[in-house]
Amino acid sequence: MNLDDIVFQIKSKNSFLCIGLDTDINKIPKFLLNQDDPIFSFNKSIIDHTNKYCIAYKINTAFYESLGAKGWTSMKKTIDYINSNYPEIFTIADAKRGDIGNTSKMYAETFFANMNFDSVTINPYMGSDSVKPFLEFENKISILLGLTSNEGANDIQLKNTDKGLVFMEMIKSSKVWGNKNNMMYVVGATKSDYISKIRSVVPDHFLLMPGVGAQGGDLDEICKHALNDNIGIIVNSSRSIIYASNDERFALAAADKAMNLQNKMRLILSKKQKNS
Repeated sequence: MNLDDIVFQIKSKNSFLCIGLDTDINKIPKFLLNQDDPIFSFNKSIIDHTNKYCIAYKINTAFYESLGAKGWTSMKKTIDYINSNYPEIFTIADAKRGDIGNTSKMYAETFFANMNFDSVTINPYMGSDSVKPFLEFENKISILLGLTSNEGANDIQLKNTDKGLVFMEMIKSSKVWGNKNNMMYVVGATKSDYISKIRSVVPDHFLLMPGVGAQGGDLDEICKHALNDNIGIIVNSSRSIIYASNDERFALAAADKAMNLQNKMRLILSKKQKNS
């Protein structure tokens, strides 16, 4: 999948919503535990009911890896189901991999060649050789951690150096490793104060913005600073959508939540178009 495909989807659906499939075996409806693969059954229902409201699904691999081989099987079945039934949907492996040389190459093989995700999140703080093996894959996108939404971002990312904030220096250095077509950046939706600074350095790159919903990020506020001519943002919401209910109506409740967010995005995009 390339950037034009993502932009086309955004315009077609009037949405830049990504739904995070952070599927926790301890939080899904109890009646699903009788299924052969409860995780996949849950994901399949969520996907079937929400796909018309979102342009991407983000699979947080930790929730699957924690279950061992069974979890990897559930993840593979999920990504295969999306690719087979909703191939227009942009898929993200939220794996936050970060290593060098052959190890980084093997991670890229895992998520791009074997699992066939469209993109993967990467921790770039080991430098260019931790990212470049991912950039060698055509029509795949590397999503670099820029400024994360957690409080611990203050420990390192928001530290001031002689040159400036650590995370800003990382973005300035990394933007030349690839380009707007094969790299995006993760920017937490709770860090809206810094979005204008980020846009001054990477005005045309897409930003993946988690943190709207359970983490308290404000959609209107981030859009005010982050939208560009191509829209340029993908906003992720996970728990507030997929765990909207824990009874037999769980997928319908998730669809309602997704539709509400998509309606807000439709209004934002309509206002942007009028002001263009």
